[in-house]
Formats: sequence, structure tokens, C-alpha cells
Amino acid sequence: MKKIRVLLVDDHTVLRQGLRSLLLDKPDMEVIGEAENGRQAVQLAAKLLPDVVVMDIAMPQLNGLEATRQITKELPTVKVLILSTYGEDEYVHQLTEAGAVGYLIKQTASTDLIEAIREAYKGNAYFSPSIAKRLLDRYRDSFLNGGKPINQKAAVHLTSRELEVLQLVAEGKGNKQMAAELCISIKTVEKHRQQVMDKLDLHEVAGLTRYAIAQGIIESAPKLV
Repeated sequence: MKKIRVLLVDDHTVLRQGLRSLLLDKPDMEVIGEAENGRQAVQLAAKLLPDVVVMDIAMPQLNGLEATRQITKELPTVKVLILSTYGEDEYVHQLTEAGAVGYLIKQTASTDLIEAIREAYKGNAYFSPSIAKRLLDRYRDSFLNGGKPINQKAAVHLTSRELEVLQLVAEGKGNKQMAAELCISIKTVEKHRQQVMDKLDLHEVAGLTRYAIAQGIIESAPKLV
């Protein structure tokens, strides 16, 4: 039997260990790697070529949204399944738009994760029941409304690089640190940073940090040492 090769991505070691244990006794699955942030996930996905990536959203260095976008763009055969504490419609919309084939809430994942991985491997979509119901209700409301979206906010579109810079700014990184981490010049960092501020109409680090937290890009503001 060909096993489903799974890559686990979460910044909490205990959770990754729990997920590994959950999959350990499944004869059709094997965990081939673990990553603790989105950047590592992108690198490992390219190296190991898993069948399914189980991805958290809020992680340091590179969040799950951008990691999902990069993986599905560069490795279209790899299926990304989101496992997160964030279950709001906005997150679900952004992650599915980025290429994720499914979305599970961590609180109820123990009963759904195995089936979700199997469905993702087949190329099918899979959502936690509560999310699936909301999506169905929204589709029904949209259909009854003549096909017009209901209560959709105007999206602010940031490029992949702009999202990376936004996250690093929100994590308290300086321009020099960002340039080294992204392997670009300080001048290019400053350009992307200004573009992010202009698009979001936010011109202070505190405002960018609050936005990043609200969008699930980071979990909380960086702690002062």
C-alpha cells in the first residue's frame, strides 16, 4: 500500500508531537517531516515533496497563508490542508484563495483530521462541519440575492513579498534584519515597506502590527525584552 506522505507545519512542538502520534498508527499514512514556521515549510515541501501539508496559520518568519500560496504555486501536486484556531470566514476565504484544499478547526480536528488528509490526498475539498455549513449558507444567500456576494469586505491585495515584509515589520524586525532574511537589499526592503504602508493607509509600526494580528498573520505583538 502506498502511504500518504504528510508534512506537519506548526510552531508549537507539543501540537506537532500530538499530530504525529495521531497519524502514527494509520497504515496508509507516514509523517515525513516537521516544520516550525512557514519559511521552513516551503523549503521542506520542495525538498521532500509530501502528498499533503498540514499547515497552521499564525507562525513566525512566514505565516501559513503566504507559505500556502508559495507551496501551491511552486508545487501544484502538493495538497495543503489548513489546521488552525482561526475559523472566521475571512481566514477561510483567504486560505482557499491561496490554494488550500481544506480547512479544519484545531478544537475539533481530532475527529476529522484523518478523513481530511485522505480526502485532500484524493484532491477533494474538506472543511470542518461548522465551516462547511457557513459556506453553504453563504452560497445559498448569494444565490437568493442574484449571485451577488453577501457582506464581502473590499480586499487589500498585497504581493507575496509585501506580505513577507509586513510580517517581519510586525514581528519587530528592522530593515537590515529583513534584508538579510529575505536576501534582498535594504533599499528594496524600504520600497516594499512603503508600498505596504501606502496600500493599507497605515504609516506607523503599531498600526501595521495591529493589522497583522487582526489578519492572523502573527499571533501577538512582539514582547519587549
